[in-house]
Amino acid sequence: MSVSERYARAWEGFWAESTGEQGGPFWDADATLTAAPHIALFAAHVDRTLPIVDLGCGNGTQTRYLAGVFPRAVGVDLSASAVAHARRADRDGAAEYEQLSLTDLVGVRRLGDRLGEANVYLRAVLHQSDPVDRAPVAAAVALLLGRRGRGFVVEPTTAAKAVLQQVAERPGGPPEKLRQVRKHELRPAEVAPGEMPELLRAAGLEILDRGGTDLAMSECHPDGTRVTLPADWFVVAAAPGSRPGG
Repeated sequence: MSVSERYARAWEGFWAESTGEQGGPFWDADATLTAAPHIALFAAHVDRTLPIVDLGCGNGTQTRYLAGVFPRAVGVDLSASAVAHARRADRDGAAEYEQLSLTDLVGVRRLGDRLGEANVYLRAVLHQSDPVDRAPVAAAVALLLGRRGRGFVVEPTTAAKAVLQQVAERPGGPPEKLRQVRKHELRPAEVAPGEMPELLRAAGLEILDRGGTDLAMSECHPDGTRVTLPADWFVVAAAPGSRPGG
C-alpha cells in the first residue's frame, strides 16, 4: 500500500465510524471560533464576489459558515463518508460538496475550470498530509486561485505537539475524541519551522500576509478551558509570472 493509499484509508475509516455530528471530531470546533476569525484576518485581501473552496472540509462545519459569507462555497474532502456527512448536515443546501483527493491535480484543475477563479480555505490539512503529498496539496491551492483568488492557509506549529501530549496524558488516559484519532492512525506530523513558506512559494504562491494564532479544538481541558493549538497563518496569491500546477 502506498503512503497516499494508507492516508486515504485512514480518513475514510475515521469518517465511516463517525456520526458526522458537529463537534464530534477533536478538531471540529464551532465556526465562530475557527472560520469566522480566520475570515476576519483574510478580509483585507479577499474579493468576496468570488466563490470559496474549503479544502479538507470534513463534515462541513466550516463550509456551511463560509457559504454565508461568499456567494458560493464548495467543500472538498478525500473521504466519501465525510462528504456524505457534510451533505446530510447541510439541510438547507447552503454549500456544495464533492469527494476529491487534493493530490489529484487533474481533478483539482477540472474543479477550477468549473468554478473559475476562487478563494481557498485550507485549515490544518498540510500537517496531516504525508510529507510526499504536501507539495501537491499546495499546488492544488495555487490551481484554484487563478489570478484574483486568495488563499487562507493555517497550520499548527511544532509547539502544538506539547499541547496534544498534555491532552493525551490526562489521568485516566486521552479523551474519546483523541482516542478516535489514534485508533485510525491520523498521525499529526510536525511541519518544521520555515517549511510552510518554502512549500507555498515552491507551489507558485506569493505570501501577502502572515501571523500567529491559536486553532480552537472541540475538546476542553479538565478545567473547562478550550484546547487550542499554536498555529501560523498565511494569506497567499498566485505569484506574478507563476504557472500554478506546472
